[in-house]
Amino acid sequence: MVPTTTTTDDQSWGAFTDAAPWVLDRSTISWLPLSHRLRSAAQAEVPRLTKPSRLPPGTRVITVAGRLGYALVPWALRKKRHKYADQEASRREVSLRLRGAAEYLGPTYIKLGQIISSGEGLFPAELVNEFKLCRDQVPAESWADVRLTVETDLGARLEDVFSSFETTPIAAASIAQVHAATLRTGEQVVVKVQRPSVSELVRKDLRVMAWLAPHLVGRIPIAALANPPALVDLFAETIVEELDFRIEAANMLDMATVLKTLEQDRFVVPRPHPKLVTRRVLVMERVTGFNFDDVAGMHDAGIDTEAVIRSGMIAFMEGAMVEGVFHGDLHGGNMLVLADGRTALLDFGIVGRLTGERRAAFLRLMLGAITNDVKGQVAALRDLGALPRDTDLDAVIKDLRLDQPTIDPTTLSGEELVKEVQRVVKALLGYGAKLPKELMLYVKNMVFLDGAIARLAPNLDILAEIGNISMVFAERHGERLGRELGVDPNAMTIDLEGVKASFGLDAQIESLTYKDLQARRDLIQKRMRDHVTK
Repeated sequence: MVPTTTTTDDQSWGAFTDAAPWVLDRSTISWLPLSHRLRSAAQAEVPRLTKPSRLPPGTRVITVAGRLGYALVPWALRKKRHKYADQEASRREVSLRLRGAAEYLGPTYIKLGQIISSGEGLFPAELVNEFKLCRDQVPAESWADVRLTVETDLGARLEDVFSSFETTPIAAASIAQVHAATLRTGEQVVVKVQRPSVSELVRKDLRVMAWLAPHLVGRIPIAALANPPALVDLFAETIVEELDFRIEAANMLDMATVLKTLEQDRFVVPRPHPKLVTRRVLVMERVTGFNFDDVAGMHDAGIDTEAVIRSGMIAFMEGAMVEGVFHGDLHGGNMLVLADGRTALLDFGIVGRLTGERRAAFLRLMLGAITNDVKGQVAALRDLGALPRDTDLDAVIKDLRLDQPTIDPTTLSGEELVKEVQRVVKALLGYGAKLPKELMLYVKNMVFLDGAIARLAPNLDILAEIGNISMVFAERHGERLGRELGVDPNAMTIDLEGVKASFGLDAQIESLTYKDLQARRDLIQKRMRDHVTK
């Protein structure tokens, strides 16, 4: 149960914690007026950073190319000589080598690896598993460098702002590290400090990546719909905004506002400090709770983990569909479950934003999924930028066999499964398909929530939840969404048979727990692995 407390003024417009260390007044926040221009400027920089140059961009390219060559040439020679027992062994080897290269090359490449590590289902499993090792193994900056950055950006001695400041970070990531501290005025805070020179290094590395990417097409098994140039574009769009913490602080206010507007009272956002936010330093209130993976701890505290995951799914989808704003990097380290069962969202460096035509396309994609409107979904993907504007939608539907009855994949042999995947990938690449930033962030988050269900609510009935969520949306937002899409909300009906078909289920099946779904996936993956290793 969420406790009943006296609300502070900023809780009237934002989903903030109850025990306010300070109260935010948007009209007096020093860094807020700049944030919109900073975000626009960051995105405007992306095309220049990712445009391939004819000549190598500076000496950094020598280091990067040399390290990638050191990683990939031995693998390529062994593969050419058929030294690997199977394709899986080959992918494991190249994934290991790419992780080693990323760690050697530093923050930019580690960050790219961390993004890939959250993309289960988007990237090869071997690459995802290898890059997961990059998540918590980033060495911290020296205390002297941290102190210098904080004092330079805040324009004051550390002791003049903080009564205590832990020299050992709570966490160290690729772009920044986080320290616990206490302000001179007594408030307990965390201080996010950007790594020295990382902003300049990231920009250099993006130019290098843009130059190298076209030369890597077809040479590295990265992903079907995220070939190296497309992956660089996606990466640049996400990372440029992370380099200015004033943008992140503004994202925190935006997300708090969205959650409050949607009446999502089971989520809170830490308050950023109204004065102590700069390009490289972000001071925010400290919150404590259970790690999102600490299922045993939550159960011992009497927290309903099914309620936690259920509210998470609804809040995430509502933010994207209704307000067009959603946390773009959900993972266990960015979420804390409070003692009262609410979830605190952390780290707002990456936030998905859907506006105008793209948000309308996203709404049509979601509507098509629950009403089984195949052509509507393909058209929506085109309008989101996943397919070229002049794509023949009927041809796509025919080539992908979307107009044919769905086949239960568990009835197929390993050879049939592999051939089907290859056929679909080849067809999509033939149409020039790619993964737009917002769709990639949304899918990546859905993959995380999928894994969270496995840990927090393995007995959750997936079919029932889809029905429940659809009903919640119809009741809360049906009239608004219908008006925006130009359809009668009363005429929209959930096609549960279509939903079942999307899972490859028989229409007679009434329930599907996550355990059942995972068993089906494991069977499919085993058959594909067994076929590949023959």
